[in-house]
Amino acid sequence: MGTLKIDPEFELDGQLSSNTSHLLDPEEFRKQGHMMVDFLADYFHNIKTYPVHSLVEPGYLKKLLPDSAPNQPEPIEKILQDVQRDIFPGLTHWQSPNFFAYFPCISSTAGILGEMLTAGLNVVGFSWIASPAATELESIVMDWLGKLINLPKTYLFSGGGGGVIQGTTCEAMLCTIVAARDQMSDKVGRENMDKLVVYASDQTHFSFQKAVKISGIKPENFRAIPTTKATEFALCPESLSATIQEDIKVGLIPLFLCVTIGTTSTTVVDPLKPLCEIAKEYGIWVHVDAAYAGSACICPEFQHYLDGVENANSFSLNAHKWLFSTLDCCCLWVKDPSSLTKALSTTPECLRNKVTDSKQAIDYKDWQIALSRRFRSLKLWLVLRSYGVANLRNFIRSHIKMAKHFEGLVTMDERFEIVAPRNFSMVCFRFSPLALEKKDKFVDQDQVNKFNAKLLESINLSGNIHMTHALVGGVYMIRFAIGSPMTDYQNIDMAWEVIRNHANAMLDVKSTKMVQ
Repeated sequence: MGTLKIDPEFELDGQLSSNTSHLLDPEEFRKQGHMMVDFLADYFHNIKTYPVHSLVEPGYLKKLLPDSAPNQPEPIEKILQDVQRDIFPGLTHWQSPNFFAYFPCISSTAGILGEMLTAGLNVVGFSWIASPAATELESIVMDWLGKLINLPKTYLFSGGGGGVIQGTTCEAMLCTIVAARDQMSDKVGRENMDKLVVYASDQTHFSFQKAVKISGIKPENFRAIPTTKATEFALCPESLSATIQEDIKVGLIPLFLCVTIGTTSTTVVDPLKPLCEIAKEYGIWVHVDAAYAGSACICPEFQHYLDGVENANSFSLNAHKWLFSTLDCCCLWVKDPSSLTKALSTTPECLRNKVTDSKQAIDYKDWQIALSRRFRSLKLWLVLRSYGVANLRNFIRSHIKMAKHFEGLVTMDERFEIVAPRNFSMVCFRFSPLALEKKDKFVDQDQVNKFNAKLLESINLSGNIHMTHALVGGVYMIRFAIGSPMTDYQNIDMAWEVIRNHANAMLDVKSTKMVQ
């Protein structure tokens, strides 16, 4: 063989360092891998000492980092020092035991190791032949989890349905809307696409509206049906039926309904069974979004929330929220996989092979928006095997018990009130109007809302705990969502003390101003 010649135009800029000449050198990986694990272990050990909520100003990082990438390699030791010095201040620490905001996004030893294994193997399982184990493990694990939450057999591969792991709920919603759209267009013709209408409640997660927008449904054909306190802000079947009938009268075509098990604002559960019965009457695709609360259904005592799911078309939950699996791991099941594949499949010549042509195996590229996909099922498999069903159930139950404990603390202080029923591990509360009236004689709803907004802002700026809010029916409420893998009763009690102390301080300020 001849000598390799390098075109002068592409001569190397300096000598190739050991950092880049052996990009996957096993011993160097072992050394740096151990350093990274130690770094993260120290982070988890010290996480409670960091302010939970990042207190930096926008643009802080640009002031700290250079304008361009380094020309020469830098040691991992220095990079990790810079992570701690420059990156940590800009983090909101989601795994902190004092993080009570949004919904949980749980890390675990098994979940992190699963991510490490996924990244290390780095296979791209868009088709069976690209990595058979990636496809087959995903189908097996999705049936495992489906059985665990007691989904009807029609959603499982063993019953003619099937599951796929998407990135997020928005992706799951988009895939099912597109499938429903194409299915309906085959019946009514592409020329009637502008008449398709989708339905949800005004409490449905905003990612649904984003998915609808991307799918090409006309914005004016999106129905966010108002909910009321009378139904605890769940979607009312009568309101849905009336809205559908109004649309049909003007020549529109009902297409899709999103039902929520555990809304973002208050974790309310829409009445799945009667809603599905109405949808079935009009041939509407029903998607059940159980992103947060679906994980609770691994416990038999919560599976009644899924009554009626046998009449829906698709169902999704986020294992990365409450099932240890780290972001991202959205599990989507459909009763008719062909509806997805017909809408989403492409078969270019370069991806054709005997297995695909014979339809002997799944090509998951046809179950999602993107072509490429990660080996996500590895971490879910590790989680289910490493902890076992009994421990997973006990973990979820422990969070729900802690939420009950916090709820009890709130109700014992007459100045605060619970403003929405607690269904799972989130408590919605506020400083009550009556308590403010004792100070100011009369306050309106706007004043109460402003006080609670300032209270939450004050608490979060302290860095001791982190919570978020919701505005439902004109009422501003503080959401206390328990989900961190490190949270215990001591953290709950401390959080309540922080809340009360900040409320006391604000009341003292108000009293001082009144005296002056």
